[in-house]
Amino acid sequence: MENEAISVVNSPAKSKQTSSFLLSIVRTLSSSADFEQREQEKKRIEKAFKESDKKLGDLVKENYQDLTSILKTFSDISDNVNESREKIKHIKEDLSSCKTLLHCKRDELRKLWIDGVEQKTIAALLDQIEQVKNVPEKLDNHLAKKEYLQATNCIVGAVTKLESNLSHVEALRDLKVEIHARKERMHEILIEELNRQIYTVSSQAVVGRAGSGRRGEMSSRGMVESTLNRDSSLAEGASVDPEEDPQRFISVLLESLFILRKVPEAAEAIKMRMHPELIAIVARASHQVVDSTGGQGENLMTQFLPRQLGDLLELIFRQFRAVAEIHKVVLLNLQKIINSGVYIRPEHMYTMKDVWSKIQAVIQLLLNEYLDIRNTEKSRQTAPSSFDDPNTDIGVYFAKKRREKPKKVSLFRFDASIHALSTNSYVEDTRQFDSELFGGGNIHVDAPKHVFVCKPSVDNIKAIYKNLQAFIREIESSSGLSPGTSSLHEFLTEFVEKIYLGHVHYVVSNNIDIATKVDEEEESFDALRNVIDHKTQKELGVPRPLLQSTVTVDKSVLELKELMTELPDYADHFLNMICNVLRGYRDTCHNAYRGIVQYDADEKRVISATWAKDEDISRFLRSLPSWRSLQPSDGHELNRTVCSEEEMRALNSKEAVILITNLSFEEAFIPQHEIITDVTQMRTVANVHESLEWFAYRLKNFSVTKMSQASQQASPHLTVESPFYDSAPTVSHKTLESLNGLVKDFQDLAEICLLLLHLEVRVHCFYYLLPVAKQSNYAGPIDDLDPDSNVLKLNKDLSSMEEVLSQSLQPNKFKYIFESLGFLVASILMNSMQFIKKINENGIKKMCRNLFAIQQNLTNITMSRESDLDHARQYYELLYLNPDKILTGIGEKGAQFVLAEYTQLLQLYHRSHYTTEQAVIEGHMARLRDVLKKGQNE
Repeated sequence: MENEAISVVNSPAKSKQTSSFLLSIVRTLSSSADFEQREQEKKRIEKAFKESDKKLGDLVKENYQDLTSILKTFSDISDNVNESREKIKHIKEDLSSCKTLLHCKRDELRKLWIDGVEQKTIAALLDQIEQVKNVPEKLDNHLAKKEYLQATNCIVGAVTKLESNLSHVEALRDLKVEIHARKERMHEILIEELNRQIYTVSSQAVVGRAGSGRRGEMSSRGMVESTLNRDSSLAEGASVDPEEDPQRFISVLLESLFILRKVPEAAEAIKMRMHPELIAIVARASHQVVDSTGGQGENLMTQFLPRQLGDLLELIFRQFRAVAEIHKVVLLNLQKIINSGVYIRPEHMYTMKDVWSKIQAVIQLLLNEYLDIRNTEKSRQTAPSSFDDPNTDIGVYFAKKRREKPKKVSLFRFDASIHALSTNSYVEDTRQFDSELFGGGNIHVDAPKHVFVCKPSVDNIKAIYKNLQAFIREIESSSGLSPGTSSLHEFLTEFVEKIYLGHVHYVVSNNIDIATKVDEEEESFDALRNVIDHKTQKELGVPRPLLQSTVTVDKSVLELKELMTELPDYADHFLNMICNVLRGYRDTCHNAYRGIVQYDADEKRVISATWAKDEDISRFLRSLPSWRSLQPSDGHELNRTVCSEEEMRALNSKEAVILITNLSFEEAFIPQHEIITDVTQMRTVANVHESLEWFAYRLKNFSVTKMSQASQQASPHLTVESPFYDSAPTVSHKTLESLNGLVKDFQDLAEICLLLLHLEVRVHCFYYLLPVAKQSNYAGPIDDLDPDSNVLKLNKDLSSMEEVLSQSLQPNKFKYIFESLGFLVASILMNSMQFIKKINENGIKKMCRNLFAIQQNLTNITMSRESDLDHARQYYELLYLNPDKILTGIGEKGAQFVLAEYTQLLQLYHRSHYTTEQAVIEGHMARLRDVLKKGQNE
């Protein structure tokens, strides 16, 4: 309030307003001619004055204390102003006196002033000299603590002083030379430290993060983001390790170079040393991998350990990522410096594309060594380029080949001598060290020599392809390149397509060539004769021997299957190769099968092969419980007990009838060329069956058949997902269908081989037993104690087949071959009664001996009684009785045989006893029908 009052009193605007108001009143009164008008104006003014006086009195009364305080303050201020005026007056008088006195001693004062200035200058120079003398020591301390910004400012300041104020101090000449020299070396130290931070520190920082996934990569990316928020001018903390904050440290190094005006030289040096520094990282990484295995590089070089190469590349990739992230920080700071006005020549500057380009070049050098590209290109023998073409005739690899004549061998060779070996070793070592990766190029002096972590091999690509492709995609994304356009991608693609695929073609074809090699002296393929040894059989976990060729082809397919996963980009290519290999081997097996069952140029086959191919016979045999029990159903075998003994007998009878019906009994004999007489060929067929069944089962696990109809219609190429695939390779649906068809072909051929063996044993029974009734004499006067010669041959043949098949077939399949054979033999001999002209008691005994001999042999083979042969013997023993007793026995005991069998029995009896009366014969036949009919009704 006091301040407001003062402002009101002292305000010039208010004073001016009051003066103008009084003048207007005077002007009004003087201009009025009428007295009354003047009186009215006077009254109005008096009234207004009274009102304002009253208001003023009220205000004074209201603000009395404030007004009193204002007046007092105003009084104090007025006193202070008066006092100050007096002091100023005295000062002016004193200054005037001093001026007069100074004019009297001007020269003496000037001399004293000059002396003071000289003393000040000398003291400053001495202080600068002292500071300059301590520069080397301070510089060493700063460098030891990696305080490069302080060191740079120190030496630049010292040089500035030596070249200006201290330029004429002769005593500092030597120190000046030293400091100038150290300044010239300072940028080299900074550049060296900058390179160490970019390559050594960053790469070593990720070594300890092997188990932390991509954490190192993410943290290094954070460097760039944090640098974006920093100012380029930074000061180092004295108590903090500069290397704990790499991006800040790099900014300090580049700022120091900026102060030294050496940024262009630094950029050029970084660009020039990029390649050798990256090679040094590879060398250090190789030592780290070797040390982690506890081995030595020289020993590892001879061992095929592609997994260690994968570990090496994984480590190198992580280190290269860290290096690339640090380069981003460097380039960001360089760009800030360029924006500040520093000019760097374009050829001395670099970009991230240059960094990734150098990284790709170094990886290519590494791959050149570990994939053994130079040696592979010199020595590789490629298969036809169309080997993966579905239309390729791979049968040429399975065809018969002439035996090569043995080459002449010299008596003496010196390539294994100590001198030759040492010479070859020296040449090989020289070749290795000529490589840039092994020190032949411009590599840093302190860099370690690269050591091998595994044996160089073209097959190493399998362990590293996926990681390489992932890193290539990362490079292309970081470099802004289109997918598949990077130099490393082109290098990898060219290697796979021009070298590795040819190598795979050659290996596969060579393995097939060895597996199906044919001896010129043999008429059949060794591929279907040679079986695996017991050791391999145990390793595979199979109960019976497999063909060596099948195991070899399976191994080749397995390798190609693994390649589909390891090189998923070429999965369809390898799947085509698999189909061609399978197609060729299928044709080989079919040709060999035809070579066994075909006996002339008209493609006529043995009887068993014809029956096996007959749709009716094949369909019936496959419908029998004995066959179905061999086929897995939902992972469980069919229960054989579902059929009763009577049902099994009926099925066996039906089989015998079908076979007997298909073999015309009107013919005299079965020609020998219509059966397989060489038991070793039956063993071969058994080996083919076991091998192809095993092979088809393994192929089913590989073949992918469960695909949605929508996927099949959507695209001809599918991304197949199954437990087999580690990833999801893309293959064509057409190729998959072809593979499934080939699997079915192998399964069908395996089943045909088993059916062939089943039928061939039975055809042999026909072959030997038909002449037993047609050729032998059963009405002779002498009791021949030996079985028929054909029966003995059959027993010998069955024993031979039992010997080879028991070793070649699994027990359940062996049982299938010989099961119900006794019923067939009984049926053949019982049905052959119609071909016996006459028989007496000696003949009956002989036939019973035949049956007993066969029964004894079959019992030893099947380990069962073969009661069906007892039934046949009982049938022939009825011939000891006359027709009346036979018919009476039927009426009393029931029929043991069918009408046709009893009819043949009575007819043979009448032929043997010279019964010529037709009425007697017809009477016996009529009675037989009545007895059998009566028995059926009962």
